Amino acid sequence: MKRLHRYFPILDWGRTYNRHDAANDMTAAVIVTVMLIPQSLAYAMLAGLPPEVGLYASILPLIAYAVFGTSRALAVGPVAVISLMTASTIGAAQLPEGVNALMAAVTLAVMSGLMLLAMGIFRLGFLASFLSHPVISGFITASGILIALGQLRHILGLQIPSGNAVQTAIAIVRSVADSNLSTVLIGIGSLIFLFWVRMSMGSLLVRLGMARVWASFLTKAGPVLVVIVTTWLVWQFDLAAVGVRIVGDVPVGFPGLSIPSFDPELVVQFLVPALLISVIGFVESVSVAQTLAAKRRQRIVPDQELIALGASNIAAGFSGGYPVTGGFARSVVNFDAGAQTPAAGLITAIAIGAATFFLTPLLYFLPHATLAATIIVAVLSLVDIAAIRRVWVYSKRDFSAMMATIAVTLLFGVEPGVISGVLLSIILHLHHTSRPHIAVVGLVPGTEHFRNIHRHQVLTGTRVLTVRPDESLYFANSRYLEDRIYDLVAKNPGLAHVILMCPAINEIDASGLESLEDINLRLRDAGVKFHLSEVKGPVMDRLARTAFLSHLSGQVFLSQYAAIAALDPMIINPDQDGDGIATVEAG
Repeated sequence: MKRLHRYFPILDWGRTYNRHDAANDMTAAVIVTVMLIPQSLAYAMLAGLPPEVGLYASILPLIAYAVFGTSRALAVGPVAVISLMTASTIGAAQLPEGVNALMAAVTLAVMSGLMLLAMGIFRLGFLASFLSHPVISGFITASGILIALGQLRHILGLQIPSGNAVQTAIAIVRSVADSNLSTVLIGIGSLIFLFWVRMSMGSLLVRLGMARVWASFLTKAGPVLVVIVTTWLVWQFDLAAVGVRIVGDVPVGFPGLSIPSFDPELVVQFLVPALLISVIGFVESVSVAQTLAAKRRQRIVPDQELIALGASNIAAGFSGGYPVTGGFARSVVNFDAGAQTPAAGLITAIAIGAATFFLTPLLYFLPHATLAATIIVAVLSLVDIAAIRRVWVYSKRDFSAMMATIAVTLLFGVEPGVISGVLLSIILHLHHTSRPHIAVVGLVPGTEHFRNIHRHQVLTGTRVLTVRPDESLYFANSRYLEDRIYDLVAKNPGLAHVILMCPAINEIDASGLESLEDINLRLRDAGVKFHLSEVKGPVMDRLARTAFLSHLSGQVFLSQYAAIAALDPMIINPDQDGDGIATVEAG
């Protein structure tokens, strides 16, 4: 039963489900459904798929997540970044004969789901750590710019090919004179209205006396209202006849069972994209889930979230959808609307399922420009200029990785952007840790604390040198530590002892151990004893399994203070006669 509860969290929250929870979940489901229907249609178009595919991707995945997910508020479905990655992957693929874009999307969803499922079962969630926050932030910012630029062609009614950011911008400028006036009016009008709804409508309604909950609901319903109005305008004035592109026929009801392609050529092409979609989707989803869970003092289980997202993507694939993940905006709406359990997702799935039967015939005259406006308003919030400024101020190394991700994504596409950001982050990390900060430390007068001689006024002696590396010792930096110690010893001919102070050393690999042995040997030959202090337990355990400690010319001290007390006590109690007086280094 314990194992069942781990893999099926629905057994936990389902036991205590009550009317109060049901009422809150019902309210949240209504609000999320109103928000999700136009978003699903729009994101499917962004993915290069028929609009109804977005609806299909918003039904069974929600049910799967409700069964397997650990977040009480996460809302799973199509999102902008994953939709862009899907479009990019399918657009760049050489599809085998008999495989169309929809089957390719289904295959991509199932492959992504299987990868997530495997990562969850084998507890491989740590792989997501290789995507640093600056890389993710840079990628999402660049994706927001790419998406907004790409949707301008629908706002203007232009037929231009897809490309990178520069190519798309140039094509739009060259073709802007060919814009369709009716489409432009619909697109620009929808943009203005949606921006006003997002920024001002809620506060205006509250000032006019409307209850805050209803004002919030009407604000979330803004995209639905613009869909209704623009669809009516196209139908009433027959704007399709003057060049306004419309959705057209949308199938009624659920699709049949969708079977992914097992063509080896397609599977090989999708391996890397599916992995990137899986990892990025998981990072985005788990970040949202953890943030919302913390607000209610709840917890999520990341490895189980991998299983839940895997099941959701597999469900999306076999129901005619495409890759999905937990969306930030709709999850926050779900949380704010009072969702208490994943049952809110179940109710949302039922409502969207009903929409596929009763609302799809009404979408025939829905203009593409309206869906494009919905996408642009949603994705511009992804462009986080403030985050770029913060990273620039805090860490130039992380800023380099972020800007490289943005530049490569805009110029070469989403996959090269992510891969370049990850590789550059790893390279910069290796470079940084290969030359770690190594401090010479002394005793702070009147205390048992030791600090950097260049930052604090401390006591040091002429017989003992204490070196504190602020990094674990491994193959990339062990030689640097050797060179630093040899250089310091050469500058202090009166030394009798060198102490390696180890509070920051969490790991010593085989190369680090070999360097310590070489340091010990060379110092012994020079008549200088080599000591260790403040070695952590796990590190000491590993050293004890080698011959290093038996060959050590000096001792291992529990604390640095004990080492100085034993090796050069005059630093603690300076000799008033001047023999061996401690020196004071000014910071």
